[in-house]
Amino acid sequence: MEPTTEVVMARPAPALAAFIDGYVGYRLTGFAPGLHRGLPSRNMTFIVSIGPTIDVVGQTDPRQAPDDYRFVVGGLQASAASIAHNGHQEGISVALTPLGSRALFGMPASALWDTSVECAEVTGPAGGELWEELQGRAGWPERFAACDRVLTRLARHDRLVTPELTWAWRTLVGTHGTTAIGPLAEDIGWSRQHLARRFNAEFGLAPKLAARIARFERARRMIERTPSFVTIAQVAATCGYYDQAHLNRDFADLAGCSPTTWLAEEIPSVQDETGRPG
Repeated sequence: MEPTTEVVMARPAPALAAFIDGYVGYRLTGFAPGLHRGLPSRNMTFIVSIGPTIDVVGQTDPRQAPDDYRFVVGGLQASAASIAHNGHQEGISVALTPLGSRALFGMPASALWDTSVECAEVTGPAGGELWEELQGRAGWPERFAACDRVLTRLARHDRLVTPELTWAWRTLVGTHGTTAIGPLAEDIGWSRQHLARRFNAEFGLAPKLAARIARFERARRMIERTPSFVTIAQVAATCGYYDQAHLNRDFADLAGCSPTTWLAEEIPSVQDETGRPG
């Protein structure tokens, strides 16, 4: 069987737009069994499997045992998870921001920092209901509509992150981590220390680390999508790194490998099958 890749994107319902950046439906078939890196991101882990479960063989926190999930939920992270697959992967990845953790789960994103759980553990029966609905639907529009329906029912607009922290989060990720923390705190009217305490209590990580992850994610996406004649050193300069060595160190810390190793392991099969970068 020839390897095939299908990726379909959609926006969430308007009632979810403040919490979810989008949906990505994916179906990869015919590939050799292997491992996939689940990398740090501005979004929480929120993935519904269709068919085979999501087999996490290496958690971001090595103290957490490997596990497999029908519908996995996890907090923000600063290291890579290792996910095994048998050559077939299918599901929907929900780009949930940490601003949505309170609304959907009734808890701050910090409660899920660096861990993963089965969705039903934080949503109750709704998690299992959505998983079951998606197994019986073949079309992506119907699958996305099921996500909208169940998640809209879960979302509570009376339990939101404070305006100050919402603005701080959106500013940090919106500028791809280039905003300095001191001026950010001053704009809110807080001390830098107070911002760090409140930010960490809500999201599970310090503002400086959130900025680092946002910058890393931008660099990763640029490396994934830019033509081969654009060098990693040029990507590093564009994303605000001191030099390529600085970018390489961030990749080693956050991805567990170099940019070139990640590119060789993760990207070619997708690019070859879709016929376009990314």
